[in-house]
Amino acid sequence: MTTRSMNREEVGELVEWAAQEGWNPGQSDADSFWKTDPEGFMAIEVDGQMAGAGCAFYHAPEYGFMGLFIMRPEFRGKGLGRTLWYARRDKLLSRLAPGGTIGMDAVTNMIPFYAEGGFEVFARHCRFTLSADGLTADVDPALVALTAEDLDEVRAIDRHGFPCVRENYLGAWTSQPSAHWFGYRGKDGLEGYCVMRPCRSGWKIGPLFASNKGVAVQLFLKCVTQAQSGPVFMDVPENNALAWQLCEEFKMEQVFECTRMYYGPVPPLDHDWIYGVTSLEAG
Repeated sequence: MTTRSMNREEVGELVEWAAQEGWNPGQSDADSFWKTDPEGFMAIEVDGQMAGAGCAFYHAPEYGFMGLFIMRPEFRGKGLGRTLWYARRDKLLSRLAPGGTIGMDAVTNMIPFYAEGGFEVFARHCRFTLSADGLTADVDPALVALTAEDLDEVRAIDRHGFPCVRENYLGAWTSQPSAHWFGYRGKDGLEGYCVMRPCRSGWKIGPLFASNKGVAVQLFLKCVTQAQSGPVFMDVPENNALAWQLCEEFKMEQVFECTRMYYGPVPPLDHDWIYGVTSLEAG
């Protein structure tokens, strides 16, 4: 038994495990995650087999994120997951500056385990869905399709909802094949943006960051009407009441929940900007 780094092909295998677990990953998640931090993946190997794996992304000296933690069913209950999880945590801590923070989204039954490892509960993230079939809406002229030329401006407003400038991540995330990337441009510049990516089933919106609910609704409607058909999912933070109101107004159904936990200081964020989190796997 040994823990080790992973190659790109194995990251694709890990994302396939996530699909088998019902996590509905994005069609380009493996590529996006790999481009974000190739050093951020670790596996545990038993007799030459990859028994489990997960990511522990370095985003900046002050912040990292752990996720996509899966043990193959036949290797569960043997203590291997504990070994891998602590190895991932400790490697990420060694890459961060002293006093850096690690975030993660935990399924409910795993919260006590992660708490043993130094993580503290912050707030729930709940996944909501609705069908895009037949939904139409007028397009606000302030809504624009974004391009790579807008990336610096996007990074600036992204800081409202993320603890650091995520240099590699946003470039990879916004350029995914078949993904849609929209902004709401007011008189003083961007007031919000979102990305919607194709998944194994339907689409996921994330992030959706907006200066107010009106902007968030316009971005949300643009995504859903762009999808045209099938389910659309969005992971919504419990501590933004207006985000929950949006879900209620569109009669979205809650289908999953997890809990954001932090190791280290809680990052200061503008939580009222966060209507949809980017990814439960990478932050």
